[in-house]
Amino acid sequence: MRFDVITLFPELFAPFLISGVTRRAYEAGLVEVRLWNPRDFADGNYRRVDDRPFGGGPGMVMQVEPLSLCLEKIRADRLEAGSPAAPVVLFSPIGEALNHAGVEAWSASSGAVLVCGRYEGLDQRFIDTYVDRQISLGDFVLSGGEVAAMALLDAVARLQPGVLNDEGSHQLDSFNPALDGLLDCPHYTRPEDWRGQRVPAILLSGNHSHIERWRRDQRLALTQRQRPELVQKARNAGQLSAGDEAFLADLLENPEKDA
Repeated sequence: MRFDVITLFPELFAPFLISGVTRRAYEAGLVEVRLWNPRDFADGNYRRVDDRPFGGGPGMVMQVEPLSLCLEKIRADRLEAGSPAAPVVLFSPIGEALNHAGVEAWSASSGAVLVCGRYEGLDQRFIDTYVDRQISLGDFVLSGGEVAAMALLDAVARLQPGVLNDEGSHQLDSFNPALDGLLDCPHYTRPEDWRGQRVPAILLSGNHSHIERWRRDQRLALTQRQRPELVQKARNAGQLSAGDEAFLADLLENPEKDA
């Protein structure tokens, strides 16, 4: 798959693409990332890409023409390379919230053109003409879309075959359907006793069925406390067993009880 990123700061992506476990996806070509700077398509000695908003107000707005020329060059380059047409995605506070299901869909796609806004945003005419989808990381505002673009790329890259050391590890991630959309349970490693805090004895028991039940209970307890709507979603989907429901009922009656 191929992602083309329109950004005024392509240098921000350099360390990201060569660091961590996800670099395997980029090095192997499983996820191809090409960076495009709209400033290269701007006129004048200063290659200006922004201007003051009509109607007044603070801040600057990214101009439509450099963005449009940049996108047209990307489309021509994709066509020449034999890459399929790609949707144009803008990272924006008004966009749909990115979630696990969305990441899985993108990880199985042929890619996209990711537009990283800056300043007060983009000229609306570019959005109206070209943008197919808008995506948000949450109810807050970043100084630019680059962090959001890297978040999407990272989430997509780690789902590619051979990227993680253990192929099944992402199946145990929070929000994964394999966990019925619940949050993941706590994890422990050596030493067994750290400053008086011991690893739960059941994890050292060797009884795998009991360990799995403990982990399930922990997931249920953590999700009920932190994201109860996810428990209800699993319940509505018929994903909770009688044992799950009994545990949750007891947890609600004894909220201070250790799971």
